[in-house]
Amino acid sequence: MAEFGEILKSIGEFGLFQKLTLFALCFPNVILPFHFASVFFIQADPDRRCNTDWILGLDPNLTTDEQLNLTLPREADGTFSRCQMFVPEDRDIDDIREFGLNKTTSCQNGWVYKNTLYTFDLVCDQSNLLEMAQAGLMAGILFGCLIFGPFAESFGRKRAAQIPVFVMLIFSITTALCHNFYLYLASQFIAGIGYGGFTFFLLVATEWIGVSKRSWGACVTQICGAVGQAVLAGVIYFIRDWRMAQFATAVPLAVIALYLWFIPESARWLLSRGKVEEAKQLIKKAAAMNKRTVPDSLLEKFLLLLLFSFFLFIFHFFLYLHIRTVLFSLNVTYYCLSFNVGNLGLDIFLTQLIFGLSELPAHIICIWLLEVLGRKISLMSTLLTGGFLCILILAFGQGKAHI
Repeated sequence: MAEFGEILKSIGEFGLFQKLTLFALCFPNVILPFHFASVFFIQADPDRRCNTDWILGLDPNLTTDEQLNLTLPREADGTFSRCQMFVPEDRDIDDIREFGLNKTTSCQNGWVYKNTLYTFDLVCDQSNLLEMAQAGLMAGILFGCLIFGPFAESFGRKRAAQIPVFVMLIFSITTALCHNFYLYLASQFIAGIGYGGFTFFLLVATEWIGVSKRSWGACVTQICGAVGQAVLAGVIYFIRDWRMAQFATAVPLAVIALYLWFIPESARWLLSRGKVEEAKQLIKKAAAMNKRTVPDSLLEKFLLLLLFSFFLFIFHFFLYLHIRTVLFSLNVTYYCLSFNVGNLGLDIFLTQLIFGLSELPAHIICIWLLEVLGRKISLMSTLLTGGFLCILILAFGQGKAHI
């Protein structure tokens, strides 16, 4: 039987065809981190006060200090309460000045924020919903991986990349239009499904690249993801409105959704499903772009693959099932670190920028490690190093972040 690796050597393991495909699939990885904009930068405890503009109806000439002194109770330390206000009363302003307001209540007309980033009014008695927003997105990503994993095996890598992009595009827009937290939560969950499913686009790139250059296919896409993490900090710095950030995410997704229709299917998958003629056409196209020729004798051997297609499918299914289990564990750790960028005690923009830039040399080094040490040793060494550093973080308290 003609091994597919032998076919790749014949048509070129990393020629123009593979490079263009890899480039086309790398750009989406720059955009993917933007989906975390509305959950990374939601502030858990922003500087705020109750909106008490009702009193301006009694005297529109009140200064801000007079307004706050008349309408907000003070805490034990002398600061104005951030979750309580005096109950509005239909009295003369001079009477309120003389006798004051005594009854307190929770904020009735929303909050006024100072120097805040993103907020969904999830403060005071609703602050526990912040974790729900992050959990909803992560649950969607998990569900997307579980759905589109078998989908990629049954219907192809190309379809498993196209459909999630349309899901992310649609629900990035709907998320921006949500004016209710629970609608926002549902929209983020479905967008997360698309996010989890689109991670299988990597299979299209790596399965067209020969073994000698396959580390480039895996690592270059991750480098683009790191660039996206760094760019995200700049985008949110200039776009302080999370709704506008969602719309800004949707624009490049629309472009990606269009050109993904022209991405080639994985010939390896086509062969494993017995679609020999379609695989032949793609391999000939790849060879032509790489300025190579495929020997007729090699193409004739494709017929033998029909006898093994079912067994290849079963093998790949269980192989990727095991890989997905490992990747899920790694991604849970990664996203837990990602969601806590705002809790490190530093400026959140600087932290997010460092978070992205720190990955760039790591992914570049991984290309060299995979080539020199191989996959097994590289995986074990990097996981052990990462785990040790995560434990080492515990030795530095949050209060020491500014030192």
